[in-house]
Amino acid sequence: MSLEIINEIKIKMEDSISSEQMKKLEHVLAEVLYSIPPCSIKKKNRENLIKQFISAKRIEGISEKTERYYSSVLNYFETKIKKELCTVSTEEIRDYLIIYQKDRNCTNLTLDNMRRILSSFYKWLEEEDFIIKSPMIRIHKIKIPVKIKSALTDEQIERIRKKASFSKRDLAIVDFLLSSGIRVSELNKLNRNSIDLENRSCLVFGKGAKQRETYFDVRTKVEIENYLKERKDKNKALFVTERKYNKGSCKRLSINAIEKIVRDIGKRAEISNVHPHRFRRTLATRAIDKGMPIEQVQVLLGHTKIDTTLRYANVQQANVKFGHQKYLC
Repeated sequence: MSLEIINEIKIKMEDSISSEQMKKLEHVLAEVLYSIPPCSIKKKNRENLIKQFISAKRIEGISEKTERYYSSVLNYFETKIKKELCTVSTEEIRDYLIIYQKDRNCTNLTLDNMRRILSSFYKWLEEEDFIIKSPMIRIHKIKIPVKIKSALTDEQIERIRKKASFSKRDLAIVDFLLSSGIRVSELNKLNRNSIDLENRSCLVFGKGAKQRETYFDVRTKVEIENYLKERKDKNKALFVTERKYNKGSCKRLSINAIEKIVRDIGKRAEISNVHPHRFRRTLATRAIDKGMPIEQVQVLLGHTKIDTTLRYANVQQANVKFGHQKYLC
């Protein structure tokens, strides 16, 4: 009955106020006058809300990996909350997050990732008029301890390269990651014709299907040329499975395969926590330490926000001391 009254008021006011004001009026009437929880106001298409949300995010250009993560978090939430998603309250979501962290002993980072996904989901429900107001509005960002993630040292890089040198492909992968700073998902998508060896550049497709040009050094150019010379297959992928490429039936290296290759090289070099993303962080740190403007590093890495770039780069303490002496002493 209350929703019928709200709709009647909306009809009478629609010529007098803007759409934004109408939305605000709707919230006020529901919460203050009638004490209505943020329940569903759209009766049609309420089935498979999670699938509808994922489809909307897919159109926005999220990656398959992100899509699977969103689906996993939301489907698990739905099974545990045991009620219609449109009727979940703020308090119930808070309780869910508290219990989840206690049962899983997960970090604040993991918990905040879940909060972000739930917030995105309920914001979408609100925008699509499935609910009047998102229950996530009063659930704020969870504080995450800031940990300094170290870049690789010059000595570690040489040890890694030495262990990778037993395979021309693996050495080319290591050098490409180190000199270009591209994501492993971007490396996975590269084709032979994506690479301009003469100008030492390549076109990559980053997050959100954004295309950008990135670059690599002379050493990487030489290693890629050496690797491609021994390839006899016709696969268009830049990096392929090594076992069969001489027989012409190789496959594109998957993201998991590239990550495993890099991890194994790190273990052989006796260096802990070696993964493709650490190479990316190393490039950012070295670029800033050598004086490259942070805005250029941002473009090189394909970051939308400069804050993300700053989190990737660790400025060496020796350079901080030098800067202090140069500018402040």
